[in-house]
Amino acid sequence: MQNRRLNVVVLAGGSSAEAEVSRQSAAQVKLALMHTGFQVEVVELNKNCTSELLKIQPDVVFPALHGPPGEDGTVQGLLEMLELCYVGSDVRGSAMAMDKAVAKSIFKRHGLPIIDDYIVQPGANLEAAAIEIEQLLGPCVAIKPLNQGSALGVQLLPNGGDIAAALEQSLAFGRCLVEPFVVGKEVTVGVLETDEGTKAHPVIEICTAENEWYDYHNRYTPGQSSHVMPAQVSDELTQQLQHTALQAHKALGLRDLSRSDFILTDTNQIVLLEVNALPGMTPVSLYPEGAGAIGYDFDALIEHLVVRAFKRGQSGK
Repeated sequence: MQNRRLNVVVLAGGSSAEAEVSRQSAAQVKLALMHTGFQVEVVELNKNCTSELLKIQPDVVFPALHGPPGEDGTVQGLLEMLELCYVGSDVRGSAMAMDKAVAKSIFKRHGLPIIDDYIVQPGANLEAAAIEIEQLLGPCVAIKPLNQGSALGVQLLPNGGDIAAALEQSLAFGRCLVEPFVVGKEVTVGVLETDEGTKAHPVIEICTAENEWYDYHNRYTPGQSSHVMPAQVSDELTQQLQHTALQAHKALGLRDLSRSDFILTDTNQIVLLEVNALPGMTPVSLYPEGAGAIGYDFDALIEHLVVRAFKRGQSGK
């Protein structure tokens, strides 16, 4: 099979709060596909994208999308209905990974290392919720929207504070998950499915300036964070983190690729936070960096994912 015979559409943008990051990922994916001989076109995720896809009839769709509706199963459902093969997880896997509460319930069932949480719905009595949260989880908490990525809407109270006010800010993005604030290293492990089996990337530690964390600004602004790969942790912890990432990928029924995010405490306790079914592909993204360490530079990674999706479509799976 020669790549130049395959026509690929890269989906980008959309209505998500992460649309601009999506466009950055899409631009990188397009360049990689051009380098490796594919025909490629970027299509914006909007009300006209269905007619564009039907007109182009691509061999493969690469959803370079972040946040809903591109990452939560909605777009995947559309592509299934249009009978187009695509990179990444199917409807069910995408939806379960995107909903942090659902994902955590699955992780718990599989014995993966998670921490307690509390769900807050829009319209809830925030003062009453804050009192109950402090009773159950303590005053130091992390509040995050259930269905967003890139740390959008996340409120951290490492030293306690006004939980009700923090909830109000996060609820602007929809339902919220509240967890105890855990002090430790931020680490991540990517997963890539290959013909030789599913492989875990090296553990990467994410470092930010003192008293800062890996928020939206520090994720996507060059120079605002650094990545240590492999992370300076023991071989035993490395194996545990990689095993957990592989188990989380399998438990959610994900496909092709994923990235698991963890906190590693000072006492070497592993806390699985969430799994991203469509990791970023920007110049500062973690996933391509990890893939490079297992032999897939960026061009090879994108080619691998597209060819894998095409073969899956050909086999009818």
